[in-house]
Amino acid sequence: VSGCFLYLAKQSSLRGGLQDPGGCKGLTGLVEEQVRICQRQVEAMDAVKHGAELAVKECQHQFHSRRWNCSTLQGLQVFGKVTIQGTRESAFIHAISAAGVAFAVTRACSRGELEKCGCDRKIRGNTSCSTALGPSGTPPRTSPSSLPGLFPSAGFQWSGCSDNLSYGIAFSQAFVDNPERSRGISSSRALMNLHNNEAGRKAILSHMKVECKCHGVSGSCEVRTCWKVMPPFREVGNVLKEKFEGATEVHPKRVGSRKLLVPKSSRFKPYTAHDLVYLLASPDFCDWDPRRGVFGTSGRQCNRTSPAMDGCELLCCGRGFHTAQTEVVERCSCKFRWCCSVKCKQCRHLVEVHSCR
Repeated sequence: VSGCFLYLAKQSSLRGGLQDPGGCKGLTGLVEEQVRICQRQVEAMDAVKHGAELAVKECQHQFHSRRWNCSTLQGLQVFGKVTIQGTRESAFIHAISAAGVAFAVTRACSRGELEKCGCDRKIRGNTSCSTALGPSGTPPRTSPSSLPGLFPSAGFQWSGCSDNLSYGIAFSQAFVDNPERSRGISSSRALMNLHNNEAGRKAILSHMKVECKCHGVSGSCEVRTCWKVMPPFREVGNVLKEKFEGATEVHPKRVGSRKLLVPKSSRFKPYTAHDLVYLLASPDFCDWDPRRGVFGTSGRQCNRTSPAMDGCELLCCGRGFHTAQTEVVERCSCKFRWCCSVKCKQCRHLVEVHSCR
């Protein structure tokens, strides 16, 4: 049942149907404890659904040109058997899903949509310029009404609505991690999934940004107020895709009374809490294999001139490709008309489309 809450992404708005006392029990894909969390925090479930939608869309964006492209199925396991196989694809799915829920719940807090949380009020007081710099030594981002790059000698004052990521992370840990914790930490797959869930949330935490606004006569920046914001979710997806590429293959090892995941080879770098880990090598995803939940790449469009993964040679796994011509209609010869419209013609032309055999 791990990751089945992603099925919420396929359902219509939850708010109306959950007002009934038994509404949460009717949600497909939730385990018992997730149903209880739903019953205690019905108002948060639309954010959970939005987080699931973010995860699915971001996965499909990041892998659109790969052999495995995050295709979804109608069943309870949204991504099919890939989710439960312990591969690096499974690692990415768990990380982006946990991050999606943390991100969406945090955003709902900042927008005042949830009673139990709001902006992060712990971030208050004055800060010197030296402590205001980000991890890479860069100054905080400024709003358009401020003076970019200008830091008053007195530093700045924390104000505004800082994203309450600590609440979003805590909610994600309670909700997303529960199916794994219920399996017990003696399960290698559960250890893997819990680690990757946390790595997903850390991808947000480690890329928090500071935004600032200047106040004063004619934008003199006599007073500067700043607040913390989450990175765009696309940035989170980019970070996790990099982690996917450098994921570490691990195997379980008993250390005293504890079971740990350690790199399978001494040649592998030790992994950190920010890295993704996996237990099993991935299939090549070339050919249709229903037993392993693999769709294959037959019929997928490819780029004939690209040497990368979207190129016909790699995407089609050496099977070759078909070429067909298709008519494309585009706007062309656009002219601006005073005032205030743009008039375009419609141009038709033929393009070659290549698809894997």
